[in-house]
Order: sequence, then C-alpha cells, then structure tokens
Amino acid sequence: MSRRATRPQTTCPCGHPEPYEKCCGRLHRGEAAAAVPEELMRSRYCAFAVKDEAYLLRTWHPRTRPPRVEFDPGLRWVGLEILDTADGTAFHTTGTVEFRARYTDGGRKEALRERSRFERLDGAWVYVDGAFID
Repeated sequence: MSRRATRPQTTCPCGHPEPYEKCCGRLHRGEAAAAVPEELMRSRYCAFAVKDEAYLLRTWHPRTRPPRVEFDPGLRWVGLEILDTADGTAFHTTGTVEFRARYTDGGRKEALRERSRFERLDGAWVYVDGAFID
C-alpha cells in the first residue's frame, strides 16, 4: 500500500484554526453568508489579506462603499485579534466589532485598532464604516 503525502493545512488568515478553504474561503466564494458581524469582520480582514476586492465590495454597505479597493503592494496582513463585539445577533439589525489588525509595511511591524459598524441589509450583514482608535 502506498502512502500519499499530504500537504499540511495552514490556518485561515482570520485566526481561526480551520484552513482558508473551509473558513473564510467559503464566504469569499459565496457558498455561505456571515451569520454575525464578527464572522463578517474576520472574512473581510481575510479578504484584505488575500486581496479579494470583489468580496470586500460585495459586503460593503452601498451608502458607504467606495468605487474600488486599492491594495498597497508593500503591506502584508499578519494577524487579527477581536477585542469586543456588541449586538449583532439574530435579534439585532446593527452590530459593532472592535479589533486589532497587525500588518507589516515595507518590513516594519504595525497595527491598527478599529471599531467597525455593521448593519443588516436585505437579511445579510454588511460593513458600514469604522473609526480608528488610538
């Protein structure tokens, strides 16, 4: 009997232990929708990491959505930490997620902290906007 070599599965960029294909990849491909704002936040962070402009635009509220997303070629997203969530359950139409995202920019380690707002639009969670926190 021959043994087939298996490639080690890496964790999703959003920080969950599942591989990208089973985690945020299924949302990016449109196979599932985010059930809560935190899941949408994680999948959007991941979309920045893998440069999925279509997903970012599709999950952005039309009233605040930019015409396109510009990706900085020198920037690399390296970690996400969810700090707080509020509302955003099946009983809410709005929710917030506070997070810290780590990245490297030209080799320099950086981080940003943001409180993002989400709304339900036609039954699906969408990103509205965010405020940076010092």
